[in-house]
Amino acid sequence: MNSFLQNLQIDLPIIQAPMAGTSTPQLAAAVSNAGGLGSIGLGASDAASARAMLAATRAATNRPFNVNLFCHAPARRDRERETAWLRRLAPRFEAFGAEPLQELQEPYTSFVADDAMLAALLEARPKVVSFHFGLPDGDRIEALRAIGATLFATATSLKEAETAVAAGVDAIVAQGFEAGGHRGVFDPAAPDDRLGTLALTRLLARRLDAPVIAAGGIMDGAGVAAALKLGAAAAQLGTAFIGCPESNADAAYRAALFSPSASHTIMTSAISGRPARCLANEFTRFGEEIADAPRPDYPIAYDAGKALNAAAKAKNHGGYGAQWAGQGAPLARAVPAAELMRSLRSELEEALRG
Repeated sequence: MNSFLQNLQIDLPIIQAPMAGTSTPQLAAAVSNAGGLGSIGLGASDAASARAMLAATRAATNRPFNVNLFCHAPARRDRERETAWLRRLAPRFEAFGAEPLQELQEPYTSFVADDAMLAALLEARPKVVSFHFGLPDGDRIEALRAIGATLFATATSLKEAETAVAAGVDAIVAQGFEAGGHRGVFDPAAPDDRLGTLALTRLLARRLDAPVIAAGGIMDGAGVAAALKLGAAAAQLGTAFIGCPESNADAAYRAALFSPSASHTIMTSAISGRPARCLANEFTRFGEEIADAPRPDYPIAYDAGKALNAAAKAKNHGGYGAQWAGQGAPLARAVPAAELMRSLRSELEEALRG
């Protein structure tokens, strides 16, 4: 067992990705109970909801688990751009007999400005806390370190990884371009080299004096073994767990995951205002049609995306959901998390023997 796993008190180098909105306390607990590191995503939650999720996870496992937070820059309001975006979406709402939104709201607060969330974490004292979209300030990092939390941060480049390590983060999640869900770039307006998981993991493993967690396109034990051979201390899998009954994926999401759509993921900013890899659906196709239209800031744009999905679902149309998935989606399995973890363990052991 490597020292990274010993520090986390886990048996397997397998981390279930947080996946805000899709991961659940039941999923996280099942993964942790099976020897991996389960995760819950609190990025889209308020402090009260976070406390409930933390309590539910702790009630289902006595093993360590990870809690994930969004650290995006607070959204900048631009009424003209937001109004123009709503006008573009209005015919989609009307097609489902729904009243178009008249105004957008910011649906959740970044951890960089959420003192109530920090208080909830200091009270709960989770073993692992991870950051996505950037980093909180030094005071928040020090407060979390003071309760003994091990800190992870997503990085999509060497520069982001070095910034995180210098800030006091303990391990880096190397998010390749293959990964499902939101791209973890610190600055979405900056150029993105779109490094793949293999190249990024190897680069960070060679250049950093910190453990690296490979993430993106990894779906089975052979993929975990490959990441370890590249120098990663562990692998993070998200899409692999969406098909588990413990996930919060709805019926349309599951149907799309186990359909030909799984072979066609696309990076889109139309749903939330930030680049994210999604199964190709009606929303991603709409995004391609208006690729040059300025989006409202994240997560303000997500307010419209969530409302449009709700309008579509009310008419039994599942093509407007945030069906996040990585490029390994065709390898997904519809099995309970404990069974999937047993398979991942067996596949990993076989790959390492070979």
